[in-house]
Amino acid sequence: MSISPAREPGGLQGPQSPYGSPSPHWTPAPPTPTPTNPFAIASLVVSILCCVPGVGLVLGVVALVQIRKRGQRGLAAAVVGSTLSGIALATTVLLLTTGATGWIWRHVKDGVRESANLSLARGDCFDTDAGRLKDAVFGVRVVPCAGAHEGEVFGTFALADGPYPGEKAVRDAAERCVDQRHFYAMDDWAVPGDVAATDLSPSRETWAFGDRTVTCVFSSVTEHGTLTGSLRADRTTLNAHQIAFLDAARTLDDAMDTAPDAVEVEDDLPGHKAWARRVSTALADGAHALRAHAWPATARAPLARLAARMDKARAHWDQAARARDADAFYVPYDAGLTLIEPLAVVPARKALKLATVPPDPGTLDGGTADGGAEV
Repeated sequence: MSISPAREPGGLQGPQSPYGSPSPHWTPAPPTPTPTNPFAIASLVVSILCCVPGVGLVLGVVALVQIRKRGQRGLAAAVVGSTLSGIALATTVLLLTTGATGWIWRHVKDGVRESANLSLARGDCFDTDAGRLKDAVFGVRVVPCAGAHEGEVFGTFALADGPYPGEKAVRDAAERCVDQRHFYAMDDWAVPGDVAATDLSPSRETWAFGDRTVTCVFSSVTEHGTLTGSLRADRTTLNAHQIAFLDAARTLDDAMDTAPDAVEVEDDLPGHKAWARRVSTALADGAHALRAHAWPATARAPLARLAARMDKARAHWDQAARARDADAFYVPYDAGLTLIEPLAVVPARKALKLATVPPDPGTLDGGTADGGAEV
């Protein structure tokens, strides 16, 4: 047996060769690497992410002190992290002390508000980036109405300030578009059957940036359908004779729209009698308006015949309003309804150069397309 030679303190020795040099079959252990200071790494990461201005600076200073004392690596990371964090801190202090943050926020908010409010006005025709109107609308561009376009604005109005009222409240408020439609397109007959009214209303997200505008628009109900030409037919585009006729027609249309919910007379005779009274009054007012207006020579005869027809219809509706039971209601009601059928007004419309093709009854409800859209 033999005794291994003693090792020098702190050293490692392998088997000795006869000549005192290390054996070729033994490799000395590599030296232990110098660790990187963790605060230096943290300083660099925090300064890049810009989490909290100043934190990276504090971490960098701590790292520099420890690196000097312990001889650790990470000097470059600590210097870069401290510098970036110091710049961020100085910038933050400058913005806070000069009020620049408020200025920046106001301009950002104004920009988002301008985008959210769509910047559309009554009479504008527009396209969207999506190529069709859907639940959310972005990238609206005003285009000439003469060419093909996705939508035409027929009205706008603002909702009251305050907290977001909720989707249902916004939808209910958007029903005001119904009235604005009749002021913009006074002649329902001139609105194509594939065109519907809808609205672009504030969403919860755009409300936070000050969006309060409901935009009422016409659009095509067909897939990827477009509009061509303006649908505007109001007091700025129609002549005095056309306006007088449409005002008289609107009086009757409004009365007809007040029919009771119960379709069968037997289910609500009092309601149907009250409705018949309103129609009778509207017919009397309409006939009087037609006779009071000074029509052009080419329109006098058809308008006089129409007024006489309305007088006859009024007598039947008045009789229905006094009916004692459902059977007594139906006979005058049917006669009165026949006298005011759409085709009865075609000669008068033709004489006034208004549309002469009656619209589909399903498009005359005056409502908006289901759902509406948000910005």
